[in-house]
Amino acid sequence: MCARCLRPQATCLCALARPTGHRTEVLVLQHPQEQRQAKNSVALLRLSLAHCEVVVGERFEPAALQALLHRPGRQTRLLYPDVPAAPAPPAPPAAGAPLRLVVIDATWRKSLRMLLEHPALAALPRLSLDAPQPTRYRAIRAARRADQVSTLEATVQALAMLEGPCFQAAPLLDAFGRFVADVQARQRPAGAEGPAPPGGGS
Repeated sequence: MCARCLRPQATCLCALARPTGHRTEVLVLQHPQEQRQAKNSVALLRLSLAHCEVVVGERFEPAALQALLHRPGRQTRLLYPDVPAAPAPPAPPAAGAPLRLVVIDATWRKSLRMLLEHPALAALPRLSLDAPQPTRYRAIRAARRADQVSTLEATVQALAMLEGPCFQAAPLLDAFGRFVADVQARQRPAGAEGPAPPGGGS
């Protein structure tokens, strides 16, 4: 096992990591089943973002969750759409305090369940992606909705919205494209041919 990315040496992600400067803190609440997924994108996100904390769990004690969600001097936003089953609370007036962005890493059904089972999560002001960029994830993982993207893609797009041109999203998204191509190549039956990885080359 790689001591840094915590994956088997054969699928180590460290060479793909792209250190990316950012001001917004990122907290990823990761469902335990996602932690074991070889296709999961959060490991690459954690390696590339200096201020990214990943906490694995499905049910959290209220006091522990409150401590995770809120940090002194920071406003907290939940990266999640406004859905009928869990309507977004009214957004507070914008202030100049730095942000803490909370991201749920789970399938759509499990993320909604986590939201509904944790009132502190549901009460957070929301940030949603109005028009998510097309995902590269469909090559290796099915999605029920056209606007579903990987956790890495969603987080990177949200940081670009919050921080503007100073956030350099392209290198990390390109690295994610190579990660997807590597996973796709491992899934392909021996001897089968497929599209070349992003960037071309031999």
